[in-house]
Amino acid sequence: MTLNPFFLQGSPTEQGLVQDLINEQLRMYGVECHYIPREFVTQGTVIKEVIESKFDSAYPLEAYVDNFDGYEGQGTLLSKFGITPTTELNLTISRERFELYIGDLANLDPNRPREGDLVYFPLGDRIFEVKFVEDADPFYQLKKNYVYKLKCELFRPQSEELNTGIAEIDDTIDNEGYTQSLVMVGLGTTASATSITADGGVRKVTILNRGNNFVTRPRVAISSAPTPANTAVGIATLIGGLVNCNGVSQGNYKVQGVEFSNTGAGYTVAPNIVFVGGEGVGVAATTTIADGVIRSITVSDGGAGYATPPVVTIAAPGGGGAQAVASAYINSAGVVTSILLRDGGSGYTGTPTITIGDPNQGNSNVGTGTYFKNETVTGNISGTTALVKTWDGTTLDVYRIDGTFVAGDVIVGAASSAEYRIKSYNIDDIVDPYADNDTIETEADAILDFSETNPFGTP
Repeated sequence: MTLNPFFLQGSPTEQGLVQDLINEQLRMYGVECHYIPREFVTQGTVIKEVIESKFDSAYPLEAYVDNFDGYEGQGTLLSKFGITPTTELNLTISRERFELYIGDLANLDPNRPREGDLVYFPLGDRIFEVKFVEDADPFYQLKKNYVYKLKCELFRPQSEELNTGIAEIDDTIDNEGYTQSLVMVGLGTTASATSITADGGVRKVTILNRGNNFVTRPRVAISSAPTPANTAVGIATLIGGLVNCNGVSQGNYKVQGVEFSNTGAGYTVAPNIVFVGGEGVGVAATTTIADGVIRSITVSDGGAGYATPPVVTIAAPGGGGAQAVASAYINSAGVVTSILLRDGGSGYTGTPTITIGDPNQGNSNVGTGTYFKNETVTGNISGTTALVKTWDGTTLDVYRIDGTFVAGDVIVGAASSAEYRIKSYNIDDIVDPYADNDTIETEADAILDFSETNPFGTP
């Protein structure tokens, strides 16, 4: 039996009128949100699971908030694993507006809201993930459906790219998820130093026997100068891994030489030198004194950006004296902290020029440019790659790291061509105020150590 032909039961004109009325009401009573489609970057080949995804576009769309008395869900849950927000939001959007506007512009397939897409809710400055799309409520009024109802939960980032070009959206998850913070240095600055000279100083130490089996650095004891305050201060240097001509190891460490923080002054005869401690034996050495010796070198400016200790060059004295030789030492931040003398030279009558190597030698382009958000960066030493989360000119926050960055890595941006060197870094930086991952792992390691073959004991 057919329907009564004198009743239209939902003509296109009636359906269009209902749709127009719904569109108008949503624009009057709704909130302007942004719909953010998920783009799949990498999918598995077997069951098509999503491995990587990104969000690089956002479309403004009016939506009616069904929650009349606040967010839904179970609120914020507190457990032994941390704090978990379970905020939910229910939105109603126009089917026609979505299909004709967002679906066509974003080239969605299928042309409907999809689970896994995001919605930016401006009233709370929050991003929600679409968990379920109800497309048949109200149920076929005049033989057609006019709205989509989106059931959304607060978005929990998992290293997805979010780069819509809208600042208030993109900064919503800047401080969420797993990241590493790299403190960068730009063009390094060259260190500088000054020196003083003295007569009757210890010019150098000649090692007669390097000894054997030193475990730690021995203390260097030098006979006192006529004025005790002018006594030389030396520091032993060690060398290890030596083998004799028969291929037999020569023990732990040997004394390689002596460097001076102060060569002293006023000696009229070469002082005695002995080595105390270090658990080794057999080392013997003699000293040589001279006039016009470089007594000490003071670092006046440690510079910045040194990946390796720089070469130190001390100008030769005039009149046929011996040129002094020194070595620089740097800290983990790439700053020169001290310069020690291996040979104090002789014949210096004034203050010689001290030249310290350029930290940018061989890296003339390091320290330029601005990293782009979500671009790929690569370390030139480690080969590690990552994506940029934020860059403020000093600190580079990266995520989706493949490998391990190392100190001294020059981080190169694939799109921006920016280049800066790592000064220091945090290899386990969880930028999440509620994360307890480190605490849980530390406590668990105290109970079971899975680096052992059998943490439960041997049978």
